Amino acid sequence: QVQLVESGGGLVQPGGSLRLSCAATGTSFSIYTMAWYRQAPGKQREFVARLTRGGSTIYADSVKGRFTISIDNAKNTVYLQMNSLKPEDTAVYYCNTAPMAALGWGQGTQVTVSS
Repeated sequence: QVQLVESGGGLVQPGGSLRLSCAATGTSFSIYTMAWYRQAPGKQREFVARLTRGGSTIYADSVKGRFTISIDNAKNTVYLQMNSLKPEDTAVYYCNTAPMAALGWGQGTQVTVSS
């Protein structure tokens, strides 16, 4: 059974940084294009960033230049480095495959950007 576990969220001031992690059991990330998504209160879940098996990345315009997605295949973990955080980045962040979320959703990790 595949399980995704996101971690690393928290409360941070505007301009701050966080690094999110997503670990998996029951599957290997190396066979997928992996992505991060987020869902803000009252809004639909949206795409944030994705990383192909070949190493190509795509970012949502709202995070381009501030966020970086990466993967450690040895640890079967996907990361999202978030810099220059803004209040509008506040959301629950999830990882999954792309372009379709083919794995069951994890519990997500809450990121709150506030002074």
